[in-house]
Amino acid sequence: MKILVRNLERTVTEAELLKLFQQYGTVETCQLVLDAETGKSKGFAFVEMPHGREAVKAIKGLNTLRLHGTGIRVKQAEDKPQA
Repeated sequence: MKILVRNLERTVTEAELLKLFQQYGTVETCQLVLDAETGKSKGFAFVEMPHGREAVKAIKGLNTLRLHGTGIRVKQAEDKPQA
């Protein structure tokens, strides 16, 4: 299941996110979205977990968690409509 993590402080690292989500199970990918020009975080990330049950627990457990002083938002990512 692909998970969207929003409202991240720009100082949060992929390693920190990975560690948070690994508490709930296997993480296939963890990708912090970076600005192409500056290389800095855009404040959101995508995490992919193979097992739906673990992903749901991660979403429930981490949504609104305060990370670096800011409450993060965690939900299932929605597929982009094909153009």
